[in-house]
Amino acid sequence: MRIAVTGASGRIGGEVVRLLAAQQHQVVALTRRPPGAAPGPAGAEVRQAGYADEPALAAALDGVATLVLVSSDGPVADVIVHHRNLIRAAARRGVAHIVALSGLDAALDSPFCYAVGYGYTEQLLAESGCAVSLARASVYTEFFLSFLTRARVSGQLRLPAADGRVSFVSRGDVARSLAALATAGPAGRAQEITGPGSLDMAALAALAQQEWASPVTYTAITPAELVADLAADGEDPWWIYAYSSMFASIREHRWATVSADTEQLTGRPPVPVRDILARHTAP
Repeated sequence: MRIAVTGASGRIGGEVVRLLAAQQHQVVALTRRPPGAAPGPAGAEVRQAGYADEPALAAALDGVATLVLVSSDGPVADVIVHHRNLIRAAARRGVAHIVALSGLDAALDSPFCYAVGYGYTEQLLAESGCAVSLARASVYTEFFLSFLTRARVSGQLRLPAADGRVSFVSRGDVARSLAALATAGPAGRAQEITGPGSLDMAALAALAQQEWASPVTYTAITPAELVADLAADGEDPWWIYAYSSMFASIREHRWATVSADTEQLTGRPPVPVRDILARHTAP
């Protein structure tokens, strides 16, 4: 079976390619980068197509039975256009099955900008005529390490999360879940890809303090204080908005769900936050 994977030069897409190639599938690594810009993933055929070029995307999907759609990046309006073009190209080319990475908070009424993007993408998928498997992933543990790394220096995890809880999931578990869905055929319902538990920020800070033997405490701040902190660090205005809207959704408890789907898909328990922290012991 020929399986195409978007974002093949990224961390999750690249790992999905590696997993599928190791299972002896015919893997097509889709990338926006021009040929020769970087070595392609081992065991995969590299096909280049930009998200803005729908005919090129359709050509790149020639002979593909299943498409693993790893989310695009950048401002959410661009992401929605990227996903629209790719889904249209897949339908036009007769792709039978789309495995799509979505978010645990995929909703048009969410305060989180990317959750709205997930919601629109899921609508486009439902209208595509292709069989669809949704993997709604929680917040990546590795992504959140950037906040914890700053806290390790200052001693304070300063975030406007209130008492919101998050079922942090490792990128590796997300990749393994996507690979499993790609080979299993269409899922009957959306899969919730979460870690083994749900933590509030105080519990997360306490875990980091235990694992790193460094003082880390959670300090609840206002949304305006987060904006000021990020601006002082030189963060791009778009990402200041994106982070702020993400914490608004965390305060609404939209990322707290814990599911058994990850273990059922991958055949192994999801990686706990403590294990990810242990891999980053160096200051």
